[in-house]
Amino acid sequence: MKIISVANQKGGVGKTTTVINLATALAAIEQKILVIDLDPQGNSTTGFGLQKISGKTIYEVLCGKYSLEELTTKTSIGNLSIVAATNDLAAAEVELINEINPQHILNNIIQKIGVEYNFIIIDCPPSLGMLTINALSASNSVIIPVQCEFFALEGLTQFMKTFKLIKANFNNKLEIEGILMTMHDKRHNLSLDVVKKLRDHFGEKVYQTIVPRNVRIAEAPSYGKPALIYDLNCSGSLAYINLAKEVIEKNKITIQ
Repeated sequence: MKIISVANQKGGVGKTTTVINLATALAAIEQKILVIDLDPQGNSTTGFGLQKISGKTIYEVLCGKYSLEELTTKTSIGNLSIVAATNDLAAAEVELINEINPQHILNNIIQKIGVEYNFIIIDCPPSLGMLTINALSASNSVIIPVQCEFFALEGLTQFMKTFKLIKANFNNKLEIEGILMTMHDKRHNLSLDVVKKLRDHFGEKVYQTIVPRNVRIAEAPSYGKPALIYDLNCSGSLAYINLAKEVIEKNKITIQ
């Protein structure tokens, strides 16, 4: 079971879009997937067409009221389940601090799972708080989406400092699964420049896949569907299919 967080301290870089569509692409090739929506905005939850229901979310799991399995919900996509989130989760940022070893609460919960998954994918909030620390402390690796704009590079620099701190203090096995360039516009020199700078600095850690700016990706959440279900043939969907291939190849998984 591989546990991957999708995280970046900067908002609006495509974290949730990546979680939803990567999970869908992996599920389509017979990988059993669990998505944990750890963002109080709950966008992964609604992105799969699920209603936000207070009282039965990851917040209650973190508080110890339910097990993870009790609040796991199957989506309309085969092989893909989710633990939902609502804005109730925002309270966890404060409440978890008072617990013993608060940074390891999610990890302890995941270790008790009886059902086996190929991948657990965690959607992190766009901030460095107790929720993100819990996600990274529980993960084997992290995918970092980076918008192809100048300020996104600054956000990546900040996140790398966070990554090193968490690896040094809470999870020495944490690795970078990959850096994913998103919202790329090949018509703009700035996008091309960001791609070059990332590849020059991070080398093989940067995925070959580049997710373009795409109207169909932006439309899909309003229909409660991943882009791969909303429009399989759009450029954004094809990019996430290629990303799934890279993830499978990197993890040396054989597809039957």
